[in-house]
Formats: sequence, C-alpha cells, structure tokens
Amino acid sequence: MPTGKLAVMIGPNQPFEVREYPLTAPAPGMAQLELAASGVCGTDVHIHRGKIPVNTPMAIGHEFVGRVMALSEEDSRASGIRPGDFAVVDIACPCGACPLCDGGDDANCLHMATTNSGDPDTAPHFFGGFGEYNYSPVKNLVRIPDGLDPRMVCVYACAGPTVLHACRLAAQARCGLEQAKVAVVQGLGPVGTFAVLYLASLGIPHIVAVTGRNQPERRDLARRLGATEVHSLEEEGAQAVIDRVRSLSGIGADLVLEASGNPQAVPQGMEMLRNRGVYLVPGQYSNSGTVPISPQLITFNALRILGSSQYAVRDVQAYLAFLESHPELHGTIRDMAAAYRVEDINQAMADAAAGVHVKTILTR
Repeated sequence: MPTGKLAVMIGPNQPFEVREYPLTAPAPGMAQLELAASGVCGTDVHIHRGKIPVNTPMAIGHEFVGRVMALSEEDSRASGIRPGDFAVVDIACPCGACPLCDGGDDANCLHMATTNSGDPDTAPHFFGGFGEYNYSPVKNLVRIPDGLDPRMVCVYACAGPTVLHACRLAAQARCGLEQAKVAVVQGLGPVGTFAVLYLASLGIPHIVAVTGRNQPERRDLARRLGATEVHSLEEEGAQAVIDRVRSLSGIGADLVLEASGNPQAVPQGMEMLRNRGVYLVPGQYSNSGTVPISPQLITFNALRILGSSQYAVRDVQAYLAFLESHPELHGTIRDMAAAYRVEDINQAMADAAAGVHVKTILTR
C-alpha cells in the first residue's frame, strides 16, 4: 500500500514528528491531493508556541496547494474538479445554518470548523497542510486556472485572501478605499507585502510601509511591490513615523492596514489616521497581549475600525483572479519563497518563526 509523510504537532514547543501513513481512497464528498506546495503561516508559528490552543496530536498547516489525485465521478461532475487539476484548499468549513451564514457572511460563521482538525492517527490521516498528501472536502477546493504556477500561488494562498476579505468588508461598509490618497501598511510579512501590492494596484498615490526592524531586503521588496515610502520603527522611532505619515496629506492617512501581529502597532496605527480614517485589522489573529488605547481618539476623530479574522471561498477565487490579471508580479512573488521538504519541518518552522524568509513553504 502506498504511503506518504505527514508532520505531526505533538504539543506546544515540542519538535514535530514526521510520520508515515498509508494512503486510502477518498470518501464521498472528499478529494485526495498530492502536495505541490504548502505554506507555513504566522498562525502556525503561534499554534506551535501555544498561543492558540489546539488538541494534539494534530497535523496543523492550512495553506495547502496540490494536484487532485482522486475523487468520485459524482463529485467531479458536480464540482468541475478533475483528477490532475491543481487546487487551493480553503481551510474553513462554515456550518451554513447560523445567522451569519444565513446572511451571506460565512467567513464569520458562529460554528466554524476547519479541514485540519482531524486526528492524524485516524484515516485518512492527512488532514493538515504539512504533509505530502491532503484529504479535504471537494467543496473546499478552488481550482487554480491553467497558466498559474501552483508554487507561486502558494506564497500568498492565505495572506492574499486575508487581505482581500478585509478590503471586501471595508467596501461593504462603504469605507471608500478607491478614493484613498494615503494608505499605510504595518508589517512586511506575507500579509503586509500582499497588502502593499494590492493597494498599489488600486492606484493609491501614497503607500507607506512600516516595519519594526530595519531589514534592507524587506524595504527593497516593499518598494518593488509598490510602496512609495518604507519606514523602520527601530531606526526612526514610532513618533517620527507617525508624524511623517500625517504630513503627507496634512491630516493623516485615509487607511491603515495592520499586518504585523504586534499589539503595539494598534495605537500607533490609530494615531496615523485622519478624521474618519479607516483602520483594517486582519493581523491580530493570535493573543499576543493587550495595549492601552485612547477611546477619545476613536470618538473625536470618528475612526472606523474594522476587524477581519477569516476569509471565504470567494476570497480565494478573487485572489486567483488577481494573480491572473497581474502576470508582471509572478516572478517577484515566486522568488519570495524558500522551500523545505516535509521531513525538514522543524527547521522550516524555526526559520519561519525567526522571519528568515518572507515566505516559508513545504514541497516534495
């Protein structure tokens, strides 16, 4: 019987175990995929550090991109997915019945389940993203259009839909992103760098990227992606950066998108905004602590603060459509990734935690 490797999280801060499991035929409604590339997300690092509690043993990882190996003929006809297709696996499994799902907001389902929550010791074993194979519901597969490199798609397979979902919520709230003149992105990891290139694609004249550490390679990357200015808090100090942002228009930024995951960024971002400015916060996914903020600042400046923690299949589809319409970015995006084998998961996690690369991915 053929087998494959799966990296299993045993517990917080413990080394992953790389186990060999047998491959089984997918059940009705499920598909078997072979790994093309799977990203290590900042959320995975937080889970491994114990900041987001999970039951263990568990096969974490949620940025799986793979080749469809098997699914039933009935599921293939219903979905349009065929063996040999490449697909992104959307981790979210909304219930479809709660008030939010019923209102079309399935990304914020009150009873959300995930595709990677199964017990790796129970067939079909390959539930998460850190394996040579994956078994997921067919309804969670988003086919990658022909002509897009699956490995390139993987680089922003989570960050891209995360940013697009936050911006979609802002559009629904009539926040006027299209009219923005000054936008700030806090953090230059995957979410932050994708936010820079996406906001640049909207034609916003001033895009300011803010990073905590002075990292020349990240600064150069941000400029290549469309940032008009890049500032380091370590080098310049927070107040100097806030003052510079506010000086660009004389009244402050129209939009600030928090992508650093550092709670200290939140009060700084609020101070950068103009009256009626918009603060998008998709970056505070794990519990990294609390910070004092001034409610008066929110009131007197009439700030609009919008949190966003998930995304939906439609956001994955929007991400793929964005990549199709911007082939000039493909080479830059592809070059951001550093690839590791599944059996090298512990080194991959250590490097991802240290920010050695913009993006860490697993490949065969």
